[in-house]
Amino acid sequence: MEGKKILVGVCGSIAAYKSALLVRLLVKAGAEVRVIMTQSAQSFITPLTLSTLSKHPVATEFVKNAAGEWENHVELGLWADLILVAPASAHTLSKFAYGLCDNLLTATYLSAKCPVAVAPAMDLDMYQHPTTQENMTKLQRMGISIIEAEHGELASGLVGTGRMAEPEHIFDFVESHFSTEKRFEGKRVLITAGPTYEKIDPVRFIGNHSSGKMGLALAHQLAGEGAQVDLVAGPGKYSILSDRIAMTAVQTADEMYEAVAERYAECDVAIFAAAVADYKPATVADQKIKKSGETMMIELVKNRDIAAEMGLQKQVNQLNVGFALETENESTHAQQKLSKKNFDMIVLNSLNDKGAGFSHDTNKITIFKPSGDSLKFEVKSKTEVAKDIVNAIYELG
Repeated sequence: MEGKKILVGVCGSIAAYKSALLVRLLVKAGAEVRVIMTQSAQSFITPLTLSTLSKHPVATEFVKNAAGEWENHVELGLWADLILVAPASAHTLSKFAYGLCDNLLTATYLSAKCPVAVAPAMDLDMYQHPTTQENMTKLQRMGISIIEAEHGELASGLVGTGRMAEPEHIFDFVESHFSTEKRFEGKRVLITAGPTYEKIDPVRFIGNHSSGKMGLALAHQLAGEGAQVDLVAGPGKYSILSDRIAMTAVQTADEMYEAVAERYAECDVAIFAAAVADYKPATVADQKIKKSGETMMIELVKNRDIAAEMGLQKQVNQLNVGFALETENESTHAQQKLSKKNFDMIVLNSLNDKGAGFSHDTNKITIFKPSGDSLKFEVKSKTEVAKDIVNAIYELG
């Protein structure tokens, strides 16, 4: 990070106090840091604090001083190698998304030619609001990196996702951004994600609550590290933000099996994150089954175990990673799957852990290896969990 020019934007949020540590970490790593503060940010932390830590005057207004000297937002935007807004308020995210320009930070953002990253910070309900989520999705499509908010206690007293990522985690993001190392460059990774829907008739199906978020987070993390990713995904909403990810949409376990089998021999790493239905109806009705009687019997037959069958085909140069979602005897069941399916490691989720399991933006995992070693992690955003899993995969290689 030595010599890199980083422009830190600070918005009005209680998390603004963390920007002091962030600036200190960046300067200590050798970066040249300058700071822009919005007017509301100054209610939470003083410009003097950030000026002292960054070793440069803090920019707050278009006019620098009483003499009328201009704060050149165009120059600031062209100067930076990275614009990093931390904390980024819901208000500023919406301005960025729609090109509104009413302060020095938004004007500089519109003048920037460099990459931009934002670390949102707001209360739980604000972060989850569809408008905020839509704004962040739009920003991602425009190429802006979102350093996802983390799970924990919020200023309101609520507990949930909305805390600005810790300064150390943001620092890791910046370090990774400037790193030329692509640990999975030249590697091909196959990932399954989401649920499968097994048809009963043209209207009804057997399925589960998997959202595919964990598999998608893994796909983006690995693509960011240089891998070419084949994502085989069951029903769900998937926003693909990298041209290194090729997604194949499937519905049933049989369709997922065929797509995986077709691609497996070419992959270096296979990650089986999908929640595949274990059983399917023995027959599928051509027409909607009409209600008749107080009960209805559906005969089920077992689906092929995709991960186990690929485990039988696994070559010495391939790594297979499994997932286990359990509700009881979690560690025992996960380690049994590790051996039975010829996995090189398995990621355990427990539905008994708060913040883990289906549809959450967070997860809590334990990683088991054939050696018996295990790595246990606290609740994190699925983006951060993906980083932990990818680090563990890299160490296996």
